[in-house]
Amino acid sequence: MFNRRQIIGASAAGAALVSSSAWSKTANTSLPDAALVAAAQTQAPLHPSTGPDYQPVVTLNGWTLPFRMNNGVKEFHLVAEPVEREMAEGMTAYLWGYNGQSIGPTIEAVEGDRVRIFVTNKLPEHTTVHWHGLILPSGMDGVGGVSHPQIKPGKTFVYEFDLVKSGTFMYHPHADEMVQMAMGMMGLFIVHPKDPAFMPVDRDFCFLLNAFDIEPGSYVPKIMTMTDFNLWCWNSRTFPGIDPLVVSKNDRVRVRVGNLTMTNHPVHMHGYDFEVTCTDGGWTRPEARWPEVTVDIPVGGMRAYEFDAVHEGDWAIHCHKAHHTMNAMGHDVPTFIGVDKSALTRKIRALQPEYMPMGTAGMADMGEMEMPLPDNTVPMMTGWGPYGPIEMGGMFSLVKVREGIDADDYSDPGWYENPPGTQAHEWTGEVPEATSMADAATRITPRAGRASSDAGPKQG
Repeated sequence: MFNRRQIIGASAAGAALVSSSAWSKTANTSLPDAALVAAAQTQAPLHPSTGPDYQPVVTLNGWTLPFRMNNGVKEFHLVAEPVEREMAEGMTAYLWGYNGQSIGPTIEAVEGDRVRIFVTNKLPEHTTVHWHGLILPSGMDGVGGVSHPQIKPGKTFVYEFDLVKSGTFMYHPHADEMVQMAMGMMGLFIVHPKDPAFMPVDRDFCFLLNAFDIEPGSYVPKIMTMTDFNLWCWNSRTFPGIDPLVVSKNDRVRVRVGNLTMTNHPVHMHGYDFEVTCTDGGWTRPEARWPEVTVDIPVGGMRAYEFDAVHEGDWAIHCHKAHHTMNAMGHDVPTFIGVDKSALTRKIRALQPEYMPMGTAGMADMGEMEMPLPDNTVPMMTGWGPYGPIEMGGMFSLVKVREGIDADDYSDPGWYENPPGTQAHEWTGEVPEATSMADAATRITPRAGRASSDAGPKQG
């Protein structure tokens, strides 16, 4: 992790993001260092160094913003700026974000804290920051032109308020919102309970659902898109670029999810049922919970769910809207299922011998073939597991549960080896004769008071 003063002049890429002319040392000596992380991998959580204890959150493919204490106030520094984000291997997007990344770093504090957040604007237009879901003074709410004037380019504003409730919250602009959020400006704001004994967990993960419309070969999102997004992301990453959620067997695990896309997302996790323990409004009372395997995250909403990691394995976690587990969707691609393309293939191969017809039996062959792609994009179906192509993309990852993982170890443990007798396999013996409907009917025992099945239909 670096701060601004360490990175200036380090490289051409760094210089593009950090303009020394815009960064006046004299004018900003009172501000906390603006930390940044260049890597797209999940960074280790920051354990509390002051105040009540808590289990820090792990931001998937992200990190937590450091703070400094100043006379009892936690001070943070956000820098709104153009950034480059690797969305998956082979694809980089030119976005807007905070402190060198989209999404921005997670702000983490404790109920009862007073926070002071400096926001420096290095965008080409004005901005603000809205603290989504937090209870605070009207003048700190971050709605440009209503709460306070917009933050002009090159200016620094300060937000200061008390954290009166714990829970899962977000931050994003309320200035030219359509453009700035479409460009990736958003982040998580986690407030831990003051009482460490309230809702304790062993692992606490968080991510935001966001989406982009970036044509293959291009780098900048389309900002006018309303529905036809082609890249569905967690924390501005798309599978296989999304890191796994790594937990130790028997851990109590919390997963916090916020949605800043333009549609709802039913997030489904395999291998477990869980309970929603927190919403936008706060913690869910125990008597109001029920077991789920899928939780629908509404637009602008946040949900946190919890489970006990008792089942070892590699368990999929994904949005259950099928197109949201695909990359670079081409919405005008015709359906060729059942079409005989053999004659067409012969003609095309006369000009292009390497041509491969696809789509006549579904799209699974896209996951198996490594075909040439346009610059700066990722395959629609991608990723490889221990037994072949995973055929996924977009909003997809894995919860990896293993025995004996150290408390602060979030590194990928590799693929799970299923114990003997616990894995589906090819059947090579004789297939039992199928049961017919007539056979099944002979085994039905009529209920008391109901005519037997051989009585025939009633005559009208």
